[in-house]
Amino acid sequence: MNGVRLFSPATISNLSCGFDVLGLCLETIGDYMEITKSKKKGIYITSIIGEKVPYEVKKNVAGVSSEALIDSLNPDFGFEIKIDKKIKPGSGIGSSAASSVGAVVGINHLLGNPFKPEELIPYALEGEKLACGSEHADNVAPAILGGITLVRSTKPIDIIKLPIPKNLKAVIIHPKIEIKTADARKVLDKSIPLEKASQYWANLGAFVSSLYENNYELMKKSIVDNIIEPKRSQLIPMFDSLKQIANDNDSIGCGISGSGPSVFSLANGLKTAKIINNSFKKIYEETGIPFETYVSDINKSGVKILSAF
Repeated sequence: MNGVRLFSPATISNLSCGFDVLGLCLETIGDYMEITKSKKKGIYITSIIGEKVPYEVKKNVAGVSSEALIDSLNPDFGFEIKIDKKIKPGSGIGSSAASSVGAVVGINHLLGNPFKPEELIPYALEGEKLACGSEHADNVAPAILGGITLVRSTKPIDIIKLPIPKNLKAVIIHPKIEIKTADARKVLDKSIPLEKASQYWANLGAFVSSLYENNYELMKKSIVDNIIEPKRSQLIPMFDSLKQIANDNDSIGCGISGSGPSVFSLANGLKTAKIINNSFKKIYEETGIPFETYVSDINKSGVKILSAF
């Protein structure tokens, strides 16, 4: 086996009530990558199509993640990486995580899988550190492990996979404006009143409970952000209208995906998800802002190896 082709999925992080700790893996959105062995040691990015990201390894999230991985193993050969970048950087649906995760999973596969999936997370976090300035695993963890994940700790890595309620679907609208994670963090308050913080923690606990109970009513009451959303929503055109129309159409919860500008809605069943998706389109068609929408199942397995050669 000299190469692999793979799909590396987009993700929703935070899910309103789990800032920097909750993440959900998407089925229908993601990057495609091809990784092949090279006789020359090191990492080489040889092709990028789609979005514009750097070829220089030290400036590319897939490059720095890959280097961290091979530095720990020191194979006597290198790897060439081709990226079909489908997720726009700064979209809020885990663009940097998808590239970082895809690279380390692909290389690990070509090396005979010396690392378990969760053991690859620290290497993928090197890409997140480059992209956002901090090692938060709320996108990386679901992209590698699939499903819905809770990051209990990154030092050491401690990730909890959570149950996926039956018929849960995700709707995403991506306004084609860029909000960098580092910039979105700057608008957040440096201190939070204890009353607000305790309510936020309560919602996170209730959300986790709703997954185990398959309780959509509890989930709906839990997907509430009284801390981050009031600040970041000001950066997203028509956010309040999107949230209102989602709630009017039986959304389980609607909020900012990651740092935005993408907005997510969760739905019980495909029919409801399609209605919300169409409603999102109608609102944004009136703004003149380019956008994309997606309806997705929850991806239970994370990165998918499509073929080996």
